[in-house]
Amino acid sequence: MDISDIEVNAKSDLEYLSQIGEFLKGSRLELDLTQNIVAQRAGVDRTTLIKAERGDSINLLSLIQILRALGKLGFLENMKFIRQVSPIKMAELSMKKKMRASGNKSYDDKLQSDW
Repeated sequence: MDISDIEVNAKSDLEYLSQIGEFLKGSRLELDLTQNIVAQRAGVDRTTLIKAERGDSINLLSLIQILRALGKLGFLENMKFIRQVSPIKMAELSMKKKMRASGNKSYDDKLQSDW
């Protein structure tokens, strides 16, 4: 675990909610949009947006709708899960690669059609 992981894990849930709220409010103000406009575009009640900007807990679906209304859904792409193969598994898979043809099938069998 490096220093940045320790710092990230040291923050409380409330600090992250506050950070998300600041991000939402800053993004909205940067776009020069009112809370009413963003709430309407997001399909959420204005009080939900106010709670989100204040750092209060809101529904995850509401957060996604607000991010979409602000054009900020792109950062969620960083949350995609990408399965990583361990180096040991990669070595095992590379050992199983076919290195040459077995020669068990005749050429005529390969040309035979199911028609």
